[in-house]
Amino acid sequence: MKKCCAAILMCLPLGAMAYPIDVEKQLDGVKLDYTAYDTAYDIGAITLNNYGQVPAACKVTFRNGPEAPRVRRVNVPAGKSVDVTAKFNRQIIKLRIGVNCAAE
Repeated sequence: MKKCCAAILMCLPLGAMAYPIDVEKQLDGVKLDYTAYDTAYDIGAITLNNYGQVPAACKVTFRNGPEAPRVRRVNVPAGKSVDVTAKFNRQIIKLRIGVNCAAE
């Protein structure tokens, strides 16, 4: 019984497949950090944290292979965080996120 349970537990990480996420950021005069994560098989998300004293105007571009890029424009107030998501028509294999931010 113990061997059976051990075999099942060893197979669990294989079932939870996550896709790789590449983030390219360009920050002009803002102190911004990010956390990218995979919400579902066809949804990508990123959290932008503004640690600076000035608000930031950001353009976030989500790319998933052959599909058209999804562009989101958000304002991140000073000392706050904002979640940005994008849903695709196909399953995400590799997600590329471009973050361009400038001080307001």
